[in-house]
Amino acid sequence: MNPKTSKALKIILPLLLAVFLVWYSLHKVSFNQLIVFFQEADYRWIVLGMFFGFLSHLSRAYRWLFLLEPLGHKIKFNNSVMAIFSAYLINYTIPRAGEIARATIITNYESVPFEKGFGTIVAERIADLIVMFIIILITLFIQFDFLYGFLIEKFNPIKIVIALLLLIFLGVLFFKYLKKSTSKMALRIKTFVKGLIEGVLSIFKMKKKWAFIFHTLFIWIMYVLMFYVTSFAFKDLGDLPLGAVLVGFIAGSFSIAATNGGIGSYPLAIYAALSIFNIPEEPSIAFGWIMWFAQTLMIIVFGGLSLIYLPIYNRKSDIKNL
Repeated sequence: MNPKTSKALKIILPLLLAVFLVWYSLHKVSFNQLIVFFQEADYRWIVLGMFFGFLSHLSRAYRWLFLLEPLGHKIKFNNSVMAIFSAYLINYTIPRAGEIARATIITNYESVPFEKGFGTIVAERIADLIVMFIIILITLFIQFDFLYGFLIEKFNPIKIVIALLLLIFLGVLFFKYLKKSTSKMALRIKTFVKGLIEGVLSIFKMKKKWAFIFHTLFIWIMYVLMFYVTSFAFKDLGDLPLGAVLVGFIAGSFSIAATNGGIGSYPLAIYAALSIFNIPEEPSIAFGWIMWFAQTLMIIVFGGLSLIYLPIYNRKSDIKNL
């Protein structure tokens, strides 16, 4: 495939999927119903949720300093914050372009080599993946009986066992293939996995590893709290059980990767997750939309201000240093 065509498809397909999912979610709940939910929501809880989200972003900016310092680069905290908000905003336009933009920003304003900056961002993502995996394990542990009962009720248990055995079998075959193969794809996968392992181990080698681990946990606790407290804005949701909060949070997190910033996919993911707990369809989708709008509004405001203020702030800094 032509590289230009491939690049265009990577941009266009997620946008088309987002448009379809927006239409589908509004098909499930009418726009007028959605407006009513927005009008009746308690915005004190929504603002509190946004505050927790804002704290997570500040913590992420501070955590980044721990990864850059061992490489010999002490960047300004303000530049770190603005780079992160700018990256989130850019991700709404082109998927994963924000990470490249973030590394580029500190290259331009802090003279950090691009490959080093980008490498630290990859290491961050590895740490975040580990925490997400821990959250999934906690959720499975807490809600094992409920989720097991749900799966047995909805699906044939024999088919589930066969599917799991088939996945294990295919996994073993794939592992053996990777071990012996010398193809370009196999070598790329092995290099990627090796890089992941090295990235994880590098976290424990840094001087401020415990501070890094604290901030990583803090970021994800704030994410979960943001989701949880925002649910109080809707009377029709009631008091969500911890299991529903965690399942909904996990579903919403994965949906963000499906479309640019979770456009269209986020409300449907929340609805699909909460429906497992017999929570009504309309408030679930409305809650998903409110969550998405609150997060998006914060990113648009602070991301936009960051892109505008970055050159101004750094010009002032350069003048002071003269």
